Parts: sequence; structure tokens; C-alpha cells
Amino acid sequence: MLEKTNIKTLDKVVVRFSGDSGDGMQLAGNIFTNVSAGLGNQVSTFPDYPAEIRAPQGSLSGVSGFQVSVGTGVHTPGDSCDVLIAMNPAALKQNVKFLKPGGVIIVDIDSFKEADLRKAMFETDEPFKELGITAQILEVPVTAMTKAALADSGLDNKAVLKCRNIFALGLVCWLFDRPLEQAKRHLKNKFAKKPVVYEANAKVIEAGFDYGHNIHALVSTYRIETEDPRPGVYTDINGNTATAWGLIMASEKCGRPLFLGSYPITPATDILHELAKRKDLGVKACQMEDEIAGVCSAIGASFAGNLAVTSTSGPGLALKSEGIGLAVMAELPLVVIDVQRGGPSTGLPTKTEQTDLMQALYGRNGESPVAVVAPASPTDCFTMAFEACRIAVEHMTPVILLSDAFIGNGSSAWRVPEADEFPEIHTPDVPAEMRDGSWRAYLRDEKSKVRYWAVPGTEGCAHRIGGLEKDAVTGGISTDPANHEKMVEIRREKIARIADDIPQLEVIGNPDADTLLVGWGGTYGHLHTAADELNSSGKPVAFAHFRYINPLPANTGEVLGRYKRVIVAELNTGMFADYLQAKYPRVEMLRINKVQGQPFMVKEIVDRVSEIIEK
Repeated sequence: MLEKTNIKTLDKVVVRFSGDSGDGMQLAGNIFTNVSAGLGNQVSTFPDYPAEIRAPQGSLSGVSGFQVSVGTGVHTPGDSCDVLIAMNPAALKQNVKFLKPGGVIIVDIDSFKEADLRKAMFETDEPFKELGITAQILEVPVTAMTKAALADSGLDNKAVLKCRNIFALGLVCWLFDRPLEQAKRHLKNKFAKKPVVYEANAKVIEAGFDYGHNIHALVSTYRIETEDPRPGVYTDINGNTATAWGLIMASEKCGRPLFLGSYPITPATDILHELAKRKDLGVKACQMEDEIAGVCSAIGASFAGNLAVTSTSGPGLALKSEGIGLAVMAELPLVVIDVQRGGPSTGLPTKTEQTDLMQALYGRNGESPVAVVAPASPTDCFTMAFEACRIAVEHMTPVILLSDAFIGNGSSAWRVPEADEFPEIHTPDVPAEMRDGSWRAYLRDEKSKVRYWAVPGTEGCAHRIGGLEKDAVTGGISTDPANHEKMVEIRREKIARIADDIPQLEVIGNPDADTLLVGWGGTYGHLHTAADELNSSGKPVAFAHFRYINPLPANTGEVLGRYKRVIVAELNTGMFADYLQAKYPRVEMLRINKVQGQPFMVKEIVDRVSEIIEK
């Protein structure tokens, strides 16, 4: 066998799988990601779903993509890819803009017939020339070779064609020296109940890998640098799954059963799916008839002593607003998960934005303060789901967790934590000395302003709560003006005092910088990478990222006040910048905004920060 002669060694590489929404690009990309994570690589993914549920086959609007960056120092899926897999002309046309100069394109040349080119709106029969492509192009007869590999399988033609993505995966595994045995293990898990399908895919992935050996002299191959990871069990995990697992950990740590009352909505539905599998851990996951029923069932579960959660996206958060107000008035722990998507209304269900911030902070009638937190990455969804539960229980308040489609669907390599790495969650139970009948529903700890949580049935703690204002002492219904103002201030102060129970805001980057780049939520990886690149190019920048939104960390004002320039970058028209400006009017908030249903490109941030610094 000849040795590979054109090997590129990189600290990280980016691969983009693209094809029709039925071509299995998400599956191929996920398996490649899992194999890479198992080898100790850092990974970051971006599943790019088409907006239409099932667009016409071969059309530009039906292209599905999956981009993954693997290697060391990985914080984002990458602005552009080293290798692009295009299963048809439409996929090539829609995705060639993401290819780096000198990259590699792998196409299924069997899908580049005249009819295919017309569906993709090509004007000539020379698509590569028409697009001005100068990259290395590998024209692979994927369809023909898949059919040849499965000629004796007994599968019908439709089933055979469904295996084309796995042939492409085998070729990519060869290209990046990924072991096939691990990929086969993931295939076996995927098709555990369909052994015939597994055997077919196992044969096809080997055919793709072997094809790579046969064309080794025609295309660059890659060696990816690795680093020694912290010892432990690693897996690839997406944000929605991590969120579900964080909720389960919180349930264990507070000793209260987990209840999810939810209604399916893109892109949050996978949280419901994951928790529905966990009856073995005592989880009760209920699919309700609508969003309002989802939040109301969770409120009832909370009153009954459960760790209660409801999950949704932006339109559902709007419908849940009155229910959340009820939980504010009743002072019950409730976690509301909003996996944000493009809006308004139905908007862009498969795309990402950070446009629900003001709704989360203020979208209820009356004075209805709630805590708001936001995970920074797919793996951070575990930690911040746990934190949302901890804050909700220990401070007896609703907490809104603002995830988004980018990190909810995206994945990263994750070290499974040990149970003792997370603290116990202390429930504010009614003190024993008050269980003699003297306890009232709105008696509270004077330091934290947190009312005690009495599970119905606790002796000496019979009570009634609800949506009407209550007397601060007796817990009875009250319309007294002074009492109402007092209760409004107590509920407000209770949220403000959470600042004493969350971490201080940290600043990373150049300690001598006079420019601070600020972000929140799922933009962390792009902004962190941009700050690194700016500092490497001689443009000093510090970086602060917010995961706690309401209340803000206690040192926020002091941190913002240190810098000559504060630049807030977010995927909306400036909601967080407006929020900070209102809180700290003496600090001018400069802005970088994007509302395109897509995450930031690192280059966008670098260019805009550079422009601002150089003014």
C-alpha cells in the first residue's frame, strides 16, 4: 500500500456535511462528532436545518447542513470549513460559500445529472465552473458504489439509497483517520432494533473507507492535533440533552421528584423527549394539550412539592406569561426553559436568535420579577439548568432559562461530572417550631426574603395560595394598598438578593485592555474566539460573558466602569445593551447586532470590534 503523501496537520479542522433534508446529513455529522469526541478531541457543532419541513427533493430550499469543528482550542463550529461534502448540486450551491481557500469538496457525482442541475437553478452543465470553484474537487460515485456494496443485501432500492450518507461518512473517516470500529458502534446503537439495516450500513461505511485508500494520492488528508483531557468519562452531548440531564441532577440534589409539563415546540421538543425516557429515575414528563396547560400543570406540581419545569420556545413563552405571573404571586419554585428561535410569531422555527430577552425580563402584567439565567454553550446547559433549579428552589421563585437553537441543537464534547461536583440544593422547608399551627403561607426568612415551602399534607401547615394579593402576615386575601406595595417590594427585593448567591462576573483576555467585549448566553464561543484573535493581532481586548441576567452579578457596575469602551454583541437589535444601559447609565454601551437567524461569524466580530477601536 502506498503511503499518504499530502497530509495536513492542523490544531482543528472543520467539516460540513450537506444534502437534502432526507439525506441523513445530521446522522452522519453526529456520528463523526461522537467518534471525534471519543478520541479526546474538542468538538463544536452547528446543525443547520432547512426552514421547510419537506421541501422538493434537490431544491435549494431543502438543503440540510451539519458543520462540526474538531481538534484543540475549539469554541465554535468554525466560520468556514476545510472539507465540504455535497450530496447534490443544490447542497453544493448553497454551501460552497463556507469552504476555505484550498479546501476539499466531495460530491456525489451520480447526483449531478442534468435534471439535478436544473432543480438547483444552475444555468449551465458545468456547475463547478459556473460557481468559480478552485478548490480540490473529489467527484465520487457515491450512489453507484453504495448500490454495488449492497447488491446482495436484499434491500430494496429506496433502502439502499438511504445508506449513501454512511458511504460519505466512511470516506470522511478515512480522510481524518477516524477509527471505523467506533463509528460502527454508534451505528449499531442507532439501528439496534433493525439488525439488517445495521449490517447494510456497516458494509457501506467500510466501502467508503476503502474508497479513500484507493484514491489516496488525489486529495489532501488531515491529522488533527489532540490534547490530554482531564481524566473522566467523555461523550458528545447537545444542549437540549444536557439541559434535561441537568434537571435530573438538580432533582437528585434537592430530594424532590422532577416533573415536566410541556407542549412540543421547535427547537425545545427534545427536552421533553429526553425526560420522557427517564421513568427509571422517577421523572414524570407529561405532554400537555397546549402551552398554557404545560405551565399550569407545572405550577400544580410545584405546589405539591415537586421540582417543576416547563419547556418551550418564544411563542410558547408568550402563552405561559400569565401562568408565570401566578407562580410569582404564589412564590412557588418553577423553571421555565425557553430555547429561543427567530420571531416574531411563528418566525423562523429552525433558526437561532437571542430575541426573547425583554420578554423574559418584563413580559408579564403587573410587577412580576423573575430570575433569568442563560447557558453559554451546549455543555453549559447542564450547569445552568442545575443552577436554574437551585435558584428556583432556594429562593422560591420562577426562573427563566434562556437557551437558544444554536446551543440547544449544537453539541460539544462533555466530561460527565461526578455527583459530588455539584452542591446540595437546600429546600426552604417550614421550620419545625412553626409546625404547631402558627405558620402562615407568606412568613419568610427575613435575610433572604424567601417564604417557606410547605408541601400539602405537612402537619400544622394547612394553607391556601393563588393569584390574588395576600396579606404579608396572615396570608389571607388582601386589597389593602399599603400591603400591596409592601408585597411588591418584597418580591422585588427577593430577586435582587439572589445577586449574593451567584458568582461574580469574570473578565478574561488582556488585563491591560481599555476595550471590553460583552456577550451573554449562546454567543460565548464566537466572542471568546474573536477576543483571542483580536489580542493575537495586537488589538488589546478584554472579554466578559453573562450567564446570570437577572439579577446581574454584584460586581457588574464596577467591571463595566473600568473600560474606555464597552461593546455588547448579541443576536438581536440590542436588548442586553439597552438593559445594561438602563442599569448603568454612565457607561456608554456600543453595539454589535445580528438578526439573521444565524450565529455570529468570528470574522464579523473581529472586523466590527476593529472598526470601533480604530475610530
